[in-house]
Amino acid sequence: MTPRLQSKYRETVVPALQEEFKYGNPHQVPQIVKVVANMGLGEAVQNPKIIEGAQRELSDLVGQRAVVTRAKRSIAGFKLRQGMAIGCAVTLRRARMWEFLDRLLNVALPRVRDFRGVSPKGFDGHGNYSLGIREHIIFPEIDYDKTDKIKGLNVTIVTTAETDEESRALLRHLGMPFRRPAGAR
Repeated sequence: MTPRLQSKYRETVVPALQEEFKYGNPHQVPQIVKVVANMGLGEAVQNPKIIEGAQRELSDLVGQRAVVTRAKRSIAGFKLRQGMAIGCAVTLRRARMWEFLDRLLNVALPRVRDFRGVSPKGFDGHGNYSLGIREHIIFPEIDYDKTDKIKGLNVTIVTTAETDEESRALLRHLGMPFRRPAGAR
């Protein structure tokens, strides 16, 4: 079965972007390649057990097993040794990516307290977008009572768009709630 957001992309977003940017071929329309979710846990240096809970919660959140990320080098000021576990990450593609994006846009982000939209400044200049989520408990898959600590989460959406403007239009048509600039109505 095709994910709901993917069918929306094919049926409404592709024709809209084709008309907006005057693409001659539907294959020129930017696509979402992958979504990377990452939890960085600096406190794992003192408490290594926190990694297990974070890995389990991130896996529950996205529906795919998260891998533990390790320090590339030692930093004495942070009491960090090379190879120590400092976070976890997962890369989503195809159906799982579309399902996660659908839950992020339609369920999780509206549950954020005092939500006014995501920052329009999260683009990297090459058409990719990153956003930070302060509390991972906004997702309904996470049971608040079983969570030892509220953790943050970074989500990066990698697209085939060549410019930030094309990527912004793609995400806006998919339903990404961008914050309006100050003074705009």
